[in-house]
Amino acid sequence: LMDDDMATSIQFSANSVAEGNHNDHFPIDIFQTGSGTSSNMNANEVISRLASEHLGAEVHPNDHVNMGQSSNDVIPTCIHISAAINIQNKLIPSINHLCDIINKKSQENEHLVKTGRTHLMDAMPITFKQELDGWHEQVNNASKRLNDSLKRLLKLAQGGTAVGTGVNAHKDFGNKFAALMKQKTGIPFSVACSKFERISTMDTAVEVSGNLKVLAVSLIKISNDLRWMNSGPLTGLGEIELQALQPGSSIMPGKVNPVIPEAVAMASVDVMGNDSAIAIAGASGNFQLNVMLPLVAYNLLKSINLLGNAMPLLAKKAIKTFKVNKNNIDESLSKNPILVTALNRKIGYAKAAAVAKKAYKEGRSIIEVAHEETGISLNELKKLLDPSKLTKGGIG
Repeated sequence: LMDDDMATSIQFSANSVAEGNHNDHFPIDIFQTGSGTSSNMNANEVISRLASEHLGAEVHPNDHVNMGQSSNDVIPTCIHISAAINIQNKLIPSINHLCDIINKKSQENEHLVKTGRTHLMDAMPITFKQELDGWHEQVNNASKRLNDSLKRLLKLAQGGTAVGTGVNAHKDFGNKFAALMKQKTGIPFSVACSKFERISTMDTAVEVSGNLKVLAVSLIKISNDLRWMNSGPLTGLGEIELQALQPGSSIMPGKVNPVIPEAVAMASVDVMGNDSAIAIAGASGNFQLNVMLPLVAYNLLKSINLLGNAMPLLAKKAIKTFKVNKNNIDESLSKNPILVTALNRKIGYAKAAAVAKKAYKEGRSIIEVAHEETGISLNELKKLLDPSKLTKGGIG
């Protein structure tokens, strides 16, 4: 619909802007009109100025640069494209890398048995592999959720113009745009089934943000497990020793704190806050337009990048490099009175509880006390209360 020379000048100028050559000419704040029209027209005006200079004739920001478009379809499209590119190229690879590191660490410690804990209290034994497999599944599920959300994120509003009807746009514009974006990025973008839904709501962005929040929650859980396991080194659990990255105290010499898990937890909390903002913004649509699009864009991309940056650090500087303190683990396991749970079917819950309490109170071996109180032979008790066997669960 446009003269070839003018179109070429606009394309040349737009590419120059996209390469970051004119960032100083984009002073508009995130907190602006809710449609993002301020930023959209900022781009149109910069491109039109550059294109006019390149062409040697006037290129109008609205009539030419904005042809077939509206802020109302451009900004939602930009949100979806930028989020999809960052998830595909940065976040998913970071998730996969973290999964690989957790898996390798679990394999390294496959047969190492430790005390399990519920309510922060001693519980039945578990292997390091079983514990880390729980982490692996958490992170792997995050990848599955995000990949499912991508199916909807890749559906674009472009071509819907002002309210979704496509007024003033060529009927093929949306499809051609999506095809060119697919060709340029390698990501299978397509036109949304309902441009009305794409323009009037940010439901898909809210969905993606919710899945980022789940990932953030998982990372906080993993980070807190690492902090507890590392606690001590003398008066805490002392199960592992995290890599020492910096002095942890400005006054206590030799104190080293779990820097990376704490940093990851803080980044994850920030993501949870971003999700609350995105949810409120997503609910702030009226009729044919959501009116908090810049806020959604800002917080969604911030969350993706926070998590994409945090996970490689957690993998490389915490999980991959921690050392297991086997002596501490074995000592705690040998004193764990909860092992008596394995005798429930043989002596009953009440008797088992009495044995556990006596062993704990007297600081004695559970096998020794169980032998005294039940008459079961030491050899049989060693078999029944073998921590390694207890990690396998089941009866029979």
